Amino acid sequence: MSELWNTPSSSYEKSRNHLHQLAFFALSPARYREVGRMGLTSTSRGFGTPPFAGNVARVERDQLLWESGGNLAIQSISTVRAAAAFFGGDYEPVWYEDFHDPLSSIDPDTALEVDPDDSLLIGDWFRFGFDVLNGLRTRGNDADDITEVQLWPEHFDAAAEMGSQDAGQRASYGASPGDGGIPHPYLYVAPWSEVDKSDGYWNAGHFGGSVLRYDELAAAGDPEVAAAEFFWVGYQRLHR
Repeated sequence: MSELWNTPSSSYEKSRNHLHQLAFFALSPARYREVGRMGLTSTSRGFGTPPFAGNVARVERDQLLWESGGNLAIQSISTVRAAAAFFGGDYEPVWYEDFHDPLSSIDPDTALEVDPDDSLLIGDWFRFGFDVLNGLRTRGNDADDITEVQLWPEHFDAAAEMGSQDAGQRASYGASPGDGGIPHPYLYVAPWSEVDKSDGYWNAGHFGGSVLRYDELAAAGDPEVAAAEFFWVGYQRLHR
């Protein structure tokens, strides 16, 4: 049963932050070491790497799963250092030099606290975000330079980019599980150019864009339709 659209628990923010540590310091480096790519994806009830070099590293509930050579190993989440080792590498606080805003690390030997239901909610949220964003990508035009949907480890959100930068139409469209500005999940449109803040659509307080919050989606008759409409309205405003 999906955890959407249950009200996030009191432990949600800690679980989210600790899952972010795993995404950035354990899962993404495992893929990057082998194939030079770091993007993650939505998986069944969780998140992880796309298949790479015969492997998949992923998180589901409070467990790490490592698929390699046709075998599946499972380990309970404990620390970031232990997770990095489970996925075949060493913990490295700096594993890629060119992040604009890398995640700040916690002590890699700190015991991580991940509630299974919080983790399932985040996994279901990412699956929802990937579905809606992939639907949006089909509505763009040939000039939009549309990227694939990926889960970015530094931001821990699912996002795609669309629109011509030269025409001032490019934006990132994404699904975040929450952050320091908004603690619970939300959708966002983040234009690469300035927006008219007198237009009520551009309502984000902590960046120049628009957000649709989890509780607003939960209250909608059909959250998927509401999400698709939110993204499409932003797209149309930028393409006037």
